[in-house]
Amino acid sequence: INAEYGGYNTGDATSGAAGNDHTKQYAFQYYASGPSKAEQSKLIVEWTNQHGCGGGPDSPHKTNCNLVVQMMCMSQGSASDYPTGQGNDATSRYERNIYMRDGTSTNTQNYNQPNKNEIKGDDWNTKNNNYNNRMNGNYQNVQTDRGLQETVWWYDMCRYREANGGLYRADQNLGKGTLGYIGSERTRQNNNGNRRGYECPEERDYYPYWQPTHQSEYVASSQRTPWIDMAYISGNSTDCDRVQEGTENQHGKYRCVPPAESTRRYDRWITEDACTENGGSWVMFHSFLEVIEAAGDEGECNNYKAKDKRNTITWMSLRSDSTEKKCVVQAPAPKCGQAPWTRVNHLGNSIDTQGNASRIEIDMPYFPSGIEKRCVMRLRYNITTDEFDNYGTDHADNEDQSNGVISPVEQDPIIDIAGQAKPLRLAMNTNQYGRTFQDRTHVFKVLPRTSAMDGKVINNLNVRGKRGNIVQTFPAVEYDFVPNKLTISQDELLHIQWTGSNTHNNGNNGGDGQTGDAGDGTGGTDRHNFLQMVRSDLNYPCPYENTTFWDMVESVSYPQATSLDIAVGYATSGYYCGYSNYGGCPAGNHVTDSNKEALNQQLNNAPASYFGHVLKFKKAGTCVYMASRNNNFTNRSQKGVLWVKPKSE
Repeated sequence: INAEYGGYNTGDATSGAAGNDHTKQYAFQYYASGPSKAEQSKLIVEWTNQHGCGGGPDSPHKTNCNLVVQMMCMSQGSASDYPTGQGNDATSRYERNIYMRDGTSTNTQNYNQPNKNEIKGDDWNTKNNNYNNRMNGNYQNVQTDRGLQETVWWYDMCRYREANGGLYRADQNLGKGTLGYIGSERTRQNNNGNRRGYECPEERDYYPYWQPTHQSEYVASSQRTPWIDMAYISGNSTDCDRVQEGTENQHGKYRCVPPAESTRRYDRWITEDACTENGGSWVMFHSFLEVIEAAGDEGECNNYKAKDKRNTITWMSLRSDSTEKKCVVQAPAPKCGQAPWTRVNHLGNSIDTQGNASRIEIDMPYFPSGIEKRCVMRLRYNITTDEFDNYGTDHADNEDQSNGVISPVEQDPIIDIAGQAKPLRLAMNTNQYGRTFQDRTHVFKVLPRTSAMDGKVINNLNVRGKRGNIVQTFPAVEYDFVPNKLTISQDELLHIQWTGSNTHNNGNNGGDGQTGDAGDGTGGTDRHNFLQMVRSDLNYPCPYENTTFWDMVESVSYPQATSLDIAVGYATSGYYCGYSNYGGCPAGNHVTDSNKEALNQQLNNAPASYFGHVLKFKKAGTCVYMASRNNNFTNRSQKGVLWVKPKSE
């Protein structure tokens, strides 16, 4: 399966394509969790895994598996911090290299690889000049219009760091890189050192990773975090002890820092002995969710610590070779448990999630500083076949015929089943015996809570899927709400929000889906809205005067909005922000004072994305709802049910 076809475009903020204007893109905006464990901002993460997972040790699967959910964040900053142009001044280059973005082009970022002149000999001036010239070129050539998650600094560190020789490589020949040794850009799965963005293949393929994942030296204004572990689930729940010990969230990781004479601040060596023997320092780096720069001393830091029951806050140094202490916020240990059971080569729903796709509920992070963040999330799916003892196999089992070592699995082996005259060949690819698949989100924002959200659970109700029928969207899915069945308490909050694109290209190779564009409204466009129905077995929404849901709710995000304002906004996907003027719905954008053209009946001129409202409930009740454009009477249905229970239940 070409998983690229299952991907989604960056959201558009309006009814037109964003094109080369990043300000017309839309990023999901989730409110953060609160400081107590009861103040969750709940998000459902869904996926399908091609080779199955879950079921425990007695499962009929042929594989062992685990799935890792991680986030990386940075401070949002102001609109002026978004990089523009290719300026060569220090500020422009820094912003271009550090600022996470989706970009307006799908081209991969540039990279010029290292060479032996940067490490050869004893003349530090020559080595530094060679390194500095190359990396200055790399920094300059990071393109503003291209997506960026990991940094070129991180990938260059990956190229310098030697591959872990303790790993099982079967009979794969990894070869040497441009520095004359096997670097961590080469793994058994990525034996030719192919580059995908600025991710490090060894760090992608192995978890928990043994070195820190910081993307740059610490800079207070941007606060680029390492990868933060959110969840780990597997077919073997006993893995949790190993994961809790290995997570970077609250456990420092060491790496080798070259001597002070070097301008390059990362090195080849991955053990303390090798590092110090070659003049380096073996330094522990601590992960951070954020650093509270407003806390100037330990006392002020402890004030934050006393209020935060979710994270770990410590007055400490970020690295072991520094005496400078800061108020460091570290994320809690990742959620850990059993993976939902799914059938091999099915890409279907799971029996362990009530017939839904494989999913896990995670809490959005809490940032005590109250600073808005921009983040990305990745989900890694690791599988290993049962044809060999994958827990008991390591580097000692790598193919080494000169010393009589034969790998437990070999590439396309010849077997003899009936004497030497009857050989058969098996189809075995040893770079896929133990394999990692990966998916990532676009950039999304995590907003600080308002005071009206204090003490409350926030439930995030979003959409999934894209334009097309079941064949055309495969291996993604058709439109639906997520979660489409939700039970909450009356004292909880609900944020209904969606995003969509105006430029789906379900064409032949090179498009973002299988060929075809089934659906209503303008081709290539996503549209959603939220309308109450009487019953879920019907396909007609209620007129406003017959609805009950809008009388149940008030807007926390826009308190001046009436029930009718909220209903109009959701019915029109924000084309009208309300029925009449209120704070957050300016003149010219509501029904009673609008110079706009009429709303298209299929929402063609409505925005593809809508932030919506955070709703609180005045009373309990049930709401059955639908999206009007995507509820085709033949086989497509975008509906959901919300049950709001009284506070006492």
